Amino acid sequence: MTEEPIKEILGTPKPPKPGTVEKNPKGEVVVTTVPLVSEIQLMAATGGAELSCYRCIIPFAVVVLITGIVVTAVAYSFNSHGSIISILGLVLLSSGLFLLASSALCWKVRQRSKKAKRRESQTVLVANQRSLFA
Repeated sequence: MTEEPIKEILGTPKPPKPGTVEKNPKGEVVVTTVPLVSEIQLMAATGGAELSCYRCIIPFAVVVLITGIVVTAVAYSFNSHGSIISILGLVLLSSGLFLLASSALCWKVRQRSKKAKRRESQTVLVANQRSLFA
């Protein structure tokens, strides 16, 4: 059994194989093909983890935030306003806050989409139940 019918059954389109054409010093033409990875193949390889980015960002955001707090506190304890270390601390602090905020935003959007999907499936179930008992 070949792979082609299986791919068609699963509904994954056959990805085009882009190629680069190069000429070597001897005048020969060399064609290099690089296979593309589809979204379904990526989901199969990662186990669907590409949709949980907000969960991965949280630990890094917390570490950056704590580092920013410590560096800023050290910089301002030495009364070095405007120095490189105080600017670095403020950049780390704001980066940590930005990562936490973006993670919370992604989580909120994901929860809304889950809730909408649940609502849609519940509506379909209720409609089917009504048609069965009508």
